[in-house]
Amino acid sequence: MSLKQNASPICSMPVRWTGGGVTVGLALLSIMGCTTTPIAVSVQPHEAESCCALRPTGTAIAQTAGSLVGASVIELNGQRIAYDCAGVARAIYLAHGIDLYEGRRADSEASGVRTIYAHLSANGLIHRGPRASPGDLVFFDNTWDANSDGLINDALTHVGVVERIEPDGTVVFISRVARSIERHRMNLTEPGVHRTVGGRILNDYLRRKHPLDGRDPGRLTSDLFAAFGTRLAE
Repeated sequence: MSLKQNASPICSMPVRWTGGGVTVGLALLSIMGCTTTPIAVSVQPHEAESCCALRPTGTAIAQTAGSLVGASVIELNGQRIAYDCAGVARAIYLAHGIDLYEGRRADSEASGVRTIYAHLSANGLIHRGPRASPGDLVFFDNTWDANSDGLINDALTHVGVVERIEPDGTVVFISRVARSIERHRMNLTEPGVHRTVGGRILNDYLRRKHPLDGRDPGRLTSDLFAAFGTRLAE
């Protein structure tokens, strides 16, 4: 994978995928002012792995995820991948020759997050932790009202890629939110705690407060955590 960095910050920029001689652009406006410097990501096609080919490690996956923090633009050669949380997770893995959408039917109406979860269920391991490893995927429920029914019943609405585990057990993961690709934190041993007395963040907010929310679903990462998933064999 090659990274190209534009030196000039912008307030809006097209998300662009290029492949097969066709370029598709989608304007993306920053919700909270100017975004950080855009990063363009180019993923080249990978040949089929042989029986003896080296598998990518979780550390390598995590390094790729970390390199995209702050990006507001992603370009992938030969692939059209949406600039959303599932598309970003897919792009990170595609850089290492793994397509998390592999096996998806052309007529499938499943969301990208559900597609990735199904892929992991069939080709990897879904687990609840409490331990996670760099390169794992982390899934969340009810981060938004996906079916617009005003109820807290939206499973598998967000996904990120684990970058590292801090000494106190806090999971640092990379995911795309409203503005760009960012680092977020989750500590399952301290559920419901946003910030320590000393000011250190344990659990980030992942759901916006909405007046139509009935029973409070919780808004922190620890409240909305669904599962971890691994596709890698270290």
